[in-house]
Amino acid sequence: MNFQDSGSEQTVNNAAPQVLKNRPNRKKKRMIYFGLTAILLVLLFFGWKLTARSAYESAAYTVVESASPFEIRDYPDLMLVMTDSKAQPANKDKRFMKLFRYIQGANQQEQKVSMTTPVFMDPETENASGKMAFVIPQKNTAEGIPEPTGDNVRIQKRKGGRFAVYRFNGRLNKKTTAKSEQKLRAWIKEKGLNHKGTMEAAGYDPPWTPGPFRRNEILIRLAQPEDLNSQKKESK
Repeated sequence: MNFQDSGSEQTVNNAAPQVLKNRPNRKKKRMIYFGLTAILLVLLFFGWKLTARSAYESAAYTVVESASPFEIRDYPDLMLVMTDSKAQPANKDKRFMKLFRYIQGANQQEQKVSMTTPVFMDPETENASGKMAFVIPQKNTAEGIPEPTGDNVRIQKRKGGRFAVYRFNGRLNKKTTAKSEQKLRAWIKEKGLNHKGTMEAAGYDPPWTPGPFRRNEILIRLAQPEDLNSQKKESK
């Protein structure tokens, strides 16, 4: 009986140094793992930073009033490269690639044009197809805008004016767009503002940006005093 106890004690005593010997190896492996993970996260962060909206020129505007997540903004005239089509599933929507090919050189000058934000989108209606547009950079607007060669791609002016805006994150789709438009229209009504035309959506981020970090907006053009005076004259 005593002999068995002595053997067990000897086995435990022999195992203890081995356990202690293995601990530094485990600690070393753990440190290597955390180090590699940290490096990967840093690379992913800078890769995302270089392709995020902060890397692109953005359409200029002036904030007139802010009541987060709502704003009233004044926009100058903007030049857009635009295309349109009837509603299609997201995986078959070719509008973005048509515009992307334009900025990659599918134009008469075979000139590359810098990507900008936001991407403007008008909803499809009974009388019109859904539109998508990129903002032409200020440099190209000043020096001369390359003429598109792609099918159903054209340059168009977006008239400046005052807009009510609702900002939100997450994915930009029919459901979130409709919900956000409803909120913006309720805010416009509460403020006693006059509006004109349909809403437009604006997306600021590349597809791989996580939902919580995305910037999306719904914009509705507001009627200016000259618009209201014109309406009064027409009604007489």
